[in-house]
Amino acid sequence: MFIRKLLLLKALLGISLVLSANAHSHSITEIVAKVKPSVVGVGLYDALGVQTHQLQGTGFVFGDGTLVATNYHVIDKELDPQKVQYHIVFTGTGSKPKIAKAEIIARDREHDLAILKLPSPLTPLKLSSPNYVEDGTEVLLTGFPIGAVLGLYPATHRGIIAATTPDVIPTQHSSQLSMNILDRLDKKFMIYQLDITAYPGNSGSPLYDAQSGEVVGILNKVFVKESKETVLEKPSGISYAIPVKYLIELAKKKGIKL
Repeated sequence: MFIRKLLLLKALLGISLVLSANAHSHSITEIVAKVKPSVVGVGLYDALGVQTHQLQGTGFVFGDGTLVATNYHVIDKELDPQKVQYHIVFTGTGSKPKIAKAEIIARDREHDLAILKLPSPLTPLKLSSPNYVEDGTEVLLTGFPIGAVLGLYPATHRGIIAATTPDVIPTQHSSQLSMNILDRLDKKFMIYQLDITAYPGNSGSPLYDAQSGEVVGILNKVFVKESKETVLEKPSGISYAIPVKYLIELAKKKGIKL
């Protein structure tokens, strides 16, 4: 009798674990499905270019639905006044995405952030509170790691926040110091180190909580080579994200209501 009860208990525990795992998986698929429509491509239109519509990074819609957040380095290229050029945002999915002209309304070079304005609203993502999230928090990121060679197909990656760390580390020798690193040492701030592999096309992707879908950071690939891994002979490819608190601060500084 005791053995039968033990076997029954074991079976019930097994069923419980399977149901729990399935519920967790289903929750993540629902979160991703809700987030994907708000993830956009950020690029440049160049009437005389070999490729007129150029995807340069990722962004996401927030606020009132007309705001797009991305990295500063994604849109930092100066437009040529002698050419027909302007910033654009790609929306939708597939081989024929929709394209809208966008205006840059806020820039923050120090934190590598920028905000663009769309002519009409899309579904926005919810930003988390400006507080840092805990290390070990399960997160997702959605973006365009390999651009849009075959069309606009957002890819989602899963991982955790490995650490909250300064955006720059001291070099091993003064000969390795550059003006950029010296400036960073003077203005260092905290960023998220991730165990997620990301690529240049992911720059500007939303990093969001796997349970709530709230955006906790903006994926960044520039700080890896420019500061964090300058001293490494073979960069590890560790990814980083700018905490959402700096996006909120930039919006408030520009008088943008969230």
